[in-house]
Amino acid sequence: MTPLPYAVSINPANGETVGQYPFETQAQLDAALTRATVGFAAWRRIPVEQRAQKLLDLARVLRDSLTSMAQMITLEMGKPITQARAEIEKCAQLCEWYATNGPAMLQAEPVQVDNGHARIEYRPLGPILAVMPWNFPIWQVLRGAVPTLLAGNTYVLKHAPNVMGCAYLLRDAFQRAGFAEGLFEVINVDQDGVSKAIADPRIAAVTLTGSVRAGMAIGAQAGAALKKCVLELGGSDPFIVLNDADLDVAVQAAVIGRYQNTGQVCAAAKRLIVEQGVVEAFTARFVAATRQLVIGNPQSAETYVGPMARFDLRDELDQQVQATLAEGATLLLGGNKVDGAGNYYQPTVLADVTDQMTSFKQELFGPVASIITARDAEHALALANDSEFGLTSTVFTADLERARHIADRLETGGVFINGYCASDPRVAFGGVKKSGFGRELSHFGVREFCNAQTVWIDRH
Repeated sequence: MTPLPYAVSINPANGETVGQYPFETQAQLDAALTRATVGFAAWRRIPVEQRAQKLLDLARVLRDSLTSMAQMITLEMGKPITQARAEIEKCAQLCEWYATNGPAMLQAEPVQVDNGHARIEYRPLGPILAVMPWNFPIWQVLRGAVPTLLAGNTYVLKHAPNVMGCAYLLRDAFQRAGFAEGLFEVINVDQDGVSKAIADPRIAAVTLTGSVRAGMAIGAQAGAALKKCVLELGGSDPFIVLNDADLDVAVQAAVIGRYQNTGQVCAAAKRLIVEQGVVEAFTARFVAATRQLVIGNPQSAETYVGPMARFDLRDELDQQVQATLAEGATLLLGGNKVDGAGNYYQPTVLADVTDQMTSFKQELFGPVASIITARDAEHALALANDSEFGLTSTVFTADLERARHIADRLETGGVFINGYCASDPRVAFGGVKKSGFGRELSHFGVREFCNAQTVWIDRH
């Protein structure tokens, strides 16, 4: 099949075309990279306090645009409108947090040395290429862009082709907030265009949020060009529930952690590993709570589970579910595509899942929960770490000392105790193993694309 010469956005709730966006020519890509380079030369010289002020302006614009931006998210990738609105508000809060706290993270750090003075300065690198996904089309971008821009870099966004409307709305928001030309660029290119951008000497570094396959490809190209990259990839996050856990709280967190954004979240409760003493009670409550979720029109404020973003992703998810059932899992709820228009999939619960089954070994990127029985806490820990992924993990127990001991041995980038995982600007976000490397958010995110420059003055 001949590739289309444009990116297309299709409403996953009804199959109607939202927009078509022609891919840019080499000349247009070259012009965008030139603007980012010229913009960097000026932006890096602006005091960080003034850069922080622009983030406050962006927060204001985001709130002013909340309705239109949330509507575009829902149209392009099917996120229920209430969750889409919450995404924009979270982005505004991100801008405000970095505007308040970020400048201190970029101050020079004095170092005591013999016979002189030394300090570490945090210098920006240059234009940063960001290849971003569709599942949080505004948050995923700003989670990286805000600290990157605050540090004095410029940002070149290559967004997922099915959410280019969101990309252009975000570009407009930066312009309305008074960001100069070249500070936040959007490029609409195919895979060959991405490769050319990575190889271009004007791009200083690369960041990607996406699949393991995409991460391996982008990482290889960045490595070939000797450019730093940050990769935030997939996850099959364990959600451990021990015998002494508060089951009502655990069930509520598991339902939110598994089904928010229609289950299309990298850091989410995907493998529910429950100690055998409470697995029956937990399962009954979890199924009952899942059954109450409203699935339907994402434009409705009552909807919690909307359509999946693309039909091919729904087909892949269904194949994984059917494979797991054929391997011996028990279907407690759902397990099928929803008939009619739209890419809907029933909220699904699989029980009696073992470590040899598809839904245990693979990431299921949709509204499907897998319940695995653990003999005891040590077995739960072993099951949790038995994965090629290592993004986040969750532990529910009344014994906080035991929870900390388990957290010490969990092979993930984040551990959440008695609460579901969520990204927050105050703490680092990222994974290990095939979930990627590098960190976003907190001071790690603001320094990720900085040159930590040592300045040493000898005293003679």
